[in-house]
Amino acid sequence: MFLHPRLCATYRFPLIMGRFLTSETGGYQSKNTVPDMNEVRSRLRAIVGASTNWRDHMEAMNARKSLQNLLPKRQEDLPARTMKDSYIEVILPLGSQPQLREKYLNMHNGVRFGRILEDLDSLGVLICYTHTKIQHTGTSPLSIVTALVDKIDKCKKIIHPDCDIKFTGNVTWVGKSSMEVKMHMLQLLDGVYSPVLDATFVMVARDPENKRAAFVNPLVPEGTEEENLFKQGELNKNRRVAFSTASLLKMAPTADERNIVHDMFLDTLDTRTVSFRSRVLPPNSVWMEEAKLKGLQICHPQERNIFNRIFGGFLMRKAFELGWATAFTYSGSRPFVVAVDDILFQRPVEIGSLLFLSSQVCYTEKNYMQVRVHSEIFDTTTRQHHTTNIFHFTFMTENDVPQIVPKTYGESMLYLDGKRHFESSASV
Repeated sequence: MFLHPRLCATYRFPLIMGRFLTSETGGYQSKNTVPDMNEVRSRLRAIVGASTNWRDHMEAMNARKSLQNLLPKRQEDLPARTMKDSYIEVILPLGSQPQLREKYLNMHNGVRFGRILEDLDSLGVLICYTHTKIQHTGTSPLSIVTALVDKIDKCKKIIHPDCDIKFTGNVTWVGKSSMEVKMHMLQLLDGVYSPVLDATFVMVARDPENKRAAFVNPLVPEGTEEENLFKQGELNKNRRVAFSTASLLKMAPTADERNIVHDMFLDTLDTRTVSFRSRVLPPNSVWMEEAKLKGLQICHPQERNIFNRIFGGFLMRKAFELGWATAFTYSGSRPFVVAVDDILFQRPVEIGSLLFLSSQVCYTEKNYMQVRVHSEIFDTTTRQHHTTNIFHFTFMTENDVPQIVPKTYGESMLYLDGKRHFESSASV
């Protein structure tokens, strides 16, 4: 059993809205075929008219400009939708299609979590396109992109590579141009689909050229359970605003946090000298500056999304794998991901970009590690670096890990930020 305080909520969500995607018809039908993630991505390309040939991408994107006249002037002009309208189930047939396992297999004979992040990102976008579907046209004028991974809570330590996986999800909250999507992942064990993780993504809709915000269909909850989900979506929005407002990049640490930093500073002073500069590492500890890894990724067309920019799921996979490697080297034993939270997509990554990734253990507690991954692109024209994403991962190991110790004020802020994210991921 995965001993993390968060529990998956999959079993609490009604699975009565069973309709399956069929890319051949562009709609839904009873379960007589088994859709997979390849069909999800094929359907996404069809929805936006994306070309599978990189050489034709400019022509395909230019063709989308003519869809501007399909955009509504007001949200009130769009028909309201229910949560059932966007509900999708998709099968990842690892058990029934052994040839698929190689792509998902990791060195420990489990499933690569980075691949799961890619699948969740694709599914979340398709769910939003289903919510905003225009019945009389096959091509959507909307450009729907991932704005934020609010949180992913994992309640199973191991994901088996030889058992089928089922993803389910639907839109649970809608603003003017943003949509919250809740997705659940289950795995077939002993004939029963058991919860593995819950994920909450926030998607935004923009015009066909991906330049301005666009209105999306309002959402009307039906029944008490859906009303509670909708209210939770509003609470999640308010929580994110409050968390951002209290960011250590904007506000000073709280009194309790200042005491934590000062106590750690005092614990590292050399008692043999009367100096603030003489520092000694406490037993079973590691300086924060020594707990980092870096990586570089050249962004090739193979990793493009339907809008011919680098696929957000690919960015998450590369960041996760570097974060996992950082946790692995720091702890000296196999780390297991517990939670992912607060991944903000600040800037798109263009094809041909040089993507720099920097991973840092920023907080530890017993057998848990909070790892922060910073990604940035290098502009060869201006010779400047621009942040694209900040990723936050919570890992655990079987045994306690060394305590991470900041040395500078900046590292102390990283420590406190990591502590905040850890406590957020551990709260029920």
